[in-house]
Parts: sequence; structure tokens; C-alpha cells
Amino acid sequence: MLTVLSVPELRKSRRSARLGRASRKIEAVASQSATEKSLSVKAVVTVKPSAGGLFSEFGINRGLDDITDLVGKTLLLELVSAELDPKTGQEKGTIKGYAHKKSQNKDVVTYECEFKVGEEFGQVGAILVENEHHKEMHLKDIVLDGFVSGPLSITCNSWVHSKFDNPQKRIFFTNKCYLPAETPSGLRRLREEELVILRGNGKGERKSYERIYDYDVYNDLGNPDSGADKKRPVLGSKEFPYPRRCRTGRPRCKTDPQSESRSGSIYVPRDEEFSTIKELTFSAKAVYSVVHALVPSLETAIVDTDLGFPYFTAIDELFNEGVNLPPLQKQGFFKDLIPRLVKAVTDAAEDVLRFETPETMERDRFFWFSDDEFARQTLAGINPCTIQLVTEWPLKSKLDPKIYGPPESAITTEIIEREIKGFMTVNEAVKQKKLFILDYHDLLLPYVNKVRQLKGTILYGSRTLFFLTPDGTLKPLAIELTRPPTNDGKPQWKEVFTPSWHATGKWLWRLAKAHVLAHDSGYHQLVSHWLRTHCATEPYIIAANRQLSAMHPIYKLLHPHFRYTMEINALARSSLINGEGIIESSFSPGKYSAELSAVAYDKQWQFDLQALPNDLISRGLAVEDPTAPHGLKLAIEDYPFANDGLLLWATIKEWVADYVSHYYPDPSCIVSDQELQSWWTEIRTVGHGDKKDSPGWPDLKTPSDLIHIITTMVWVASGHHAAVNFGQYTYAGYFPSRPTIARTKMPVEDPTEETLKLFWDKPEVTLLMCFPSQIQATKVMAILDVLSNHSPDEEYLGQAPEPAWKEEPVINAAFEVFSGRLKELEGIIDGRNADPKLKNRNGAGVVPYELLKPFSEPGVTGKGVPYSISI
Repeated sequence: MLTVLSVPELRKSRRSARLGRASRKIEAVASQSATEKSLSVKAVVTVKPSAGGLFSEFGINRGLDDITDLVGKTLLLELVSAELDPKTGQEKGTIKGYAHKKSQNKDVVTYECEFKVGEEFGQVGAILVENEHHKEMHLKDIVLDGFVSGPLSITCNSWVHSKFDNPQKRIFFTNKCYLPAETPSGLRRLREEELVILRGNGKGERKSYERIYDYDVYNDLGNPDSGADKKRPVLGSKEFPYPRRCRTGRPRCKTDPQSESRSGSIYVPRDEEFSTIKELTFSAKAVYSVVHALVPSLETAIVDTDLGFPYFTAIDELFNEGVNLPPLQKQGFFKDLIPRLVKAVTDAAEDVLRFETPETMERDRFFWFSDDEFARQTLAGINPCTIQLVTEWPLKSKLDPKIYGPPESAITTEIIEREIKGFMTVNEAVKQKKLFILDYHDLLLPYVNKVRQLKGTILYGSRTLFFLTPDGTLKPLAIELTRPPTNDGKPQWKEVFTPSWHATGKWLWRLAKAHVLAHDSGYHQLVSHWLRTHCATEPYIIAANRQLSAMHPIYKLLHPHFRYTMEINALARSSLINGEGIIESSFSPGKYSAELSAVAYDKQWQFDLQALPNDLISRGLAVEDPTAPHGLKLAIEDYPFANDGLLLWATIKEWVADYVSHYYPDPSCIVSDQELQSWWTEIRTVGHGDKKDSPGWPDLKTPSDLIHIITTMVWVASGHHAAVNFGQYTYAGYFPSRPTIARTKMPVEDPTEETLKLFWDKPEVTLLMCFPSQIQATKVMAILDVLSNHSPDEEYLGQAPEPAWKEEPVINAAFEVFSGRLKELEGIIDGRNADPKLKNRNGAGVVPYELLKPFSEPGVTGKGVPYSISI
């Protein structure tokens, strides 16, 4: 926290003026002979005030820090020579000096220091910084002016702890990149020691000011000390393989030594936690506001947690009238962060939660009812990476029939050929690649009986079949819902539902769709979104900071793609995927939600399949074809996610190839780069160690290998995350379109007289009872609104280069090409959305597919690809 002089009289006093003059005379001089020439070099340190503002600290430490500023001893700087002393072979002595405060405004505070630098000192390779304040400071950069070659800028963008917390000095290297073997001789020891510091020793509880990166399992989602039902399994074990998260070192639970306690805030390394600097990390703060202020207020306003919506007009009222809330004033800044959601009512003592109408509803208020839209969203919605080609017929489960019942699907050839209506036979459809499936059967079926023991939720294994029509759109053919044999002796139950012209069949089809959409919503949130982006990326970040020096070119390349991810992941562990958090309380799998993502990781996740081309090929949605664009022929030509995604993938790959080729001209550089090899080894054997022996890990022996690995990571953090995240409110904000939970069974499964009568008399009420409750729906809608939101200071892919890229002419030129290609991509996507022949992204009332357009204005826009997973 920064401090300033707050007592004008002090500043005016003779003594403080005398001290101020003295501070300006403090100079740093290295020991040198009288005849040696020296340069006068001025260091200007720019510090960002914390979000609390410059005057937010009071008390004894504040007063002491004021005095430190007065006497000109705020920061101790030490210049480090890049080279060893040629005479002794030892490191040259540093040149020390204290920086004093020069100026301040609401945006920055500047400190200055004068150095005398002798000729013998050579080039400056780094600066050591010691913070003499009692509070941490956020250093933006340090500029050294006075060298013959011009000013030297050192980018910091880092918190510097107080020496009273940790006496260890911070080191900041210049912006120039060096492979380990090319490290200037005077910096080699410091380069290695900095990595040792960042790795820590794996002991003790981490403190908020630390920068230590280490691994741990997901053993902090439950809270067994609050009750046995609050316990959750450890994710990251033989039973439940999982990526690793950042180690916090919090104490273990008293009742379960395998679980970590949930006391206090969750540690993330200090420079990963930017919310007090990034103007709004607006994103993280808004999510925090919804979770910690809005949700508790909703739970106060909606007392009956099981209460559903009595009619569809009651759902519409969420966008018109809203929900009255108890006053939110006590929560202070929370309300200001979510103005889209919470409207203050001037003439009442209440606030109102009123939702903005999603664009899908604005364009067509019946969009959610349509089978066309149901099918289209598998290709152009928020979960477009799950649909697969049907390659075998008949469909058959791989699960053990002794436990789960007969494996044969109830979707027969006769049913499909009836629905295809004479276009072709099923065998012809399979051969011509016309049949596609959303298959949640084998993943969900083992959890059906467990989930059904929970209150207020129902689960089935499900299969949904689609037919590719001659106009390039998908037509839903059939939904199969399966319940395995139950513990009380009921046999397996399964039934197939198809679109129907008859009233009963029509309503059963709508109910079956609601169940499938709940399955798809859960899979989207837990696997396509959380597991494949947030969760899988955290080990890459931890390994990069532990094994790649800040001066390593690959660290500099990856760094913008890793910003803010660990902070948002910690928030997810705290409030979203934790026991009884938003997802468990509002999604079909309930308390098994996170566990289900571990099963998906075990059965489905491979590193190589995170690359978009490989993902498409593995799902049968593409085959390699050297004559086709991007070398892939798509099974569905008008597949918006794949078409736009492959363009973005190719653009990223070209930039990464230019960058890697500059630093690694031949394979020997890759093999001999010990930092790089240690990074990749640690990702495979530790961060994703539960899958170290699984297929899909590429070798790292050539520049081509490295280009593929980095392009995959960048795609996941940018393109894939944008595709599954920023359209959430657009497509699921009106929750009947994508209910997150199905609360009741199909009325034809073991029906009672009462259930059947209600269905016959009031099928609409049966559907509304199946949908999420009022509290579930409004909680999820509020979360989706903030998750879909771009903050005003969002950092978009290719928008601005990193300082180190700008200083290397070849890299800067490559970045300019990259940025230009992304601007071209914007126009290409606009052209596609305007093409009436592309029916999966164009048509009456259809929302155009813009999720992979690189740039966006702030707000919920349904477009924009940030560098990193920052929300």
C-alpha cells in the first residue's frame, strides 16, 4: 500500500525541507579510480497506487512510511552489471542508491534516484529493489536515463513486498530475452536463484505477499469439519485423476486429514492477484460481488428454495419487473460493480434485481422452443465442442451390463429411418457421415442412482441423434433417456422420444429436450469450460513460473496468456465449484459435479486433443485433406465454431511459429534448453502427473514440437475459452433455453396416477416443475451475466504487444502481422454472418456467430477473445 504526506504543516516545516534537500543530494557511487570516467544516470521508478487509493492507510506504520518518504529512503535500488569482472571472474559490485518521491497523482507515484556509473561497470542487466515501507508497493516500471545508447526501460508490473515482511530483495531483469545458455555471465547466478525462490520449499502455509508457485491436489472443495455431508473426495488421486492446483499450505481439517481447511482467503502468488491494481479486475470483483452480496440477498428474498415458476410469464417478469431485494447498501461497492443487474429504486427502501433481456430473446422470444435452434446451438452455441459423428451402428454402451443393464440402445434403425423420412437408410447415413450425436450416456449413467438420492434433482444417461440435412443444418431425430437398474430392484428403464405432431408426443419431446439440455449445460460448465480451460491451464502457469526465468523468451510469450487465471480459479474453488457452491446447488449432478469433471478428465482429456484441429478430427467432425483450407475437410461445412476457430488457430500458429523460429533456429537449441525441457517435463509428470503415462503428450525435440505445444496452450486460453464463456448470458440467460438442472422425472417413467393426471391436464406445469427453481435460476442468471461481461480494461488477443516484444525488431514486426491478421478475421466473420447460404449463423431471428471475433467493446457483447482466462 502506498503512502503520501498527509500533513501539509509537516511539508512546510524547515526541518522537513532540510531533509528533502538532503534526500535529493543522495547519490550512489560505485568504487572506482579517480581517473575513471562515469555517467550520471537517473532512475525513475513508477509506482501504481493500490485500489484503496493513496490515503487508505492510517496508523503507526503509515506515519513511519511518511517519514521514510520524507528522508528520501523509500526504495533502495541496486544496479547489477550484466557481465562478470574480466580481471577477477567474479560478479561486479552493485551500485546502490535510495529513490525519493518526486511526484504523485491519482494514477501514479514517481520516485527518482541519481547514480554515477563508471565505464568499467558495463551494461546494466538487472536492478535489485528493496521496499523500505511497511506496506507492499506495485512497481510499474523503472527507466534508467543517461546512457549513451539511450534510456533503458525495465518493465516490472509486480508487487514488491516490504522488507519488514521479507528481507529478500526483489530482482528485475531488463526486457531483453535470453535462452539459458545465452544468459550474460553477470546474471547467471541471479537467474537460477530467482527460480529457486519462486519454487519455494513446499513447506508451511503461504503468506499473501509471497510469490511461491507449488502444486497440490484439489482437496479444498469440501468442508468436512462442518458436517460429514460437506466432505468431498480428493481430486488428484488414483481414483479421481485431476490436474494440480496451486499449493496454499492451509491446515488440514480436524475430521478429515485428507482435506484442506477452507479457513481464510485462498492464497495465490502475489503477482497473480491483480484485483487491487487492474482497475476493475473488474471481472473478478464482479463475480465476487454476485457470490458474496447478491446471492445471499436473493436467498433472503426467495425463502422457499424449492419454489418453481408458476407460469412462463413469471419468468418474463425477471426481465421486466425484476426481483425485490433487501437493501444492498451494507455491501458497499458491490452494487456499483453490477449496474446491469441491480437497479436502485429511488422511492423504495429496496433494490431490484432486474435482468437485461438476452440478445437471443430480443431477436426471437420463442427461440428456445425451436428444434432448429436446439440443433444449431450444437454447432454455434456455447458448447460447440461436444457433438460427434456416428461411426458405428447400432449404438451400444461400453459399460458393464451386469451393473447397468443391457448395453444396446433403444434408438432403432426403424425409428431413425422413420424420422429421416425416406432420405436414405441408416447405413447409408452413417456411411455418408450424416448422423451426429450428443452422447452423455456412458459418462452420466454411473451417476444416475447416486444423483437421484439427492433432493430436488434427477439424472439420466442420454443420447441425442441429429441428421445433417441437404441445406447443411442439423435436424434432431431422437432422444434416448436411460436409468440403470436401481438398488431396490427395479430393472433398467429407457425410452426414446422423437419430435411429434401429436400433443402428448410433443410435450414429452419438450421434456426430454429439457433433460438433455440440463446434461449439456452441466457438461459445458464442468468440462468444456472449467476442466478444459481454467483447470487444465493452471499447471502450465505454475510450471512456467517455477522453471522458466522471467528473461526466457517462452516465458515472455506465454505470460499474457496466463494473466489473472490463478486468481479467478481460486475464486471458483471458493464459491463456484466448491461443496454447496453455485454449481452444486444449481446443476443436475449436485454434490457429484466436480467429481464428474474428474471422471471426464480421466476418460476424455488428452493434451493433443486440446488443439482444435485434433479435437475436430477426434470427434469425426473433420478429416485431414491437404487440398482443403487449413488442411482439414469438415464433415459439416457450415460449422461456425470450427470455421472461425480454424482461422483463429492458424493466425495464432503463424505468430507462434515466427516467434519460436527467431529464438530457436535449429532443433539443438530446443534439446539443450534445460529450462524449457524442465518446464515441459514438470507439466507432464507433476502438473498433469495423473495422466503422465496416457497417450497424447507430444515430444519436445524440435521447434515444430514447441510451436504445436504453445499454439495449443494459447488457443485454449484465448479462443476455446472465449467460445465457451462469453456467450453464456446470450444463450443461457433465458434459462428455459438451457436449464442447468432437471428436477423431476419424465412423467412416463414409473408413472403415478397423480403425475400422469397433471401431465395430461397441465403439461406446461409439468415442464415448469422440471425447470430450475426460482432461486436456482436467478443465481445462475446473475453469475452468467458477470461471466459473460468484458471489463473496460479487457486485454484482447493481438491488441497490444508486450514491452519485451516491442524491443526486438523481428518480434515486433511479427506481432504487427499477427495483429493485422486478427483485424482481417473480424471482417471475414462479419462476411460469413451476412451470407444467407450459411444457415447455421444466419436467418430470421438468429443471433450471428461472433464469439471468436477478436475484439469487443465492454459489456455483454457475445464477442471478443481476451489473451487469457481472466473470468
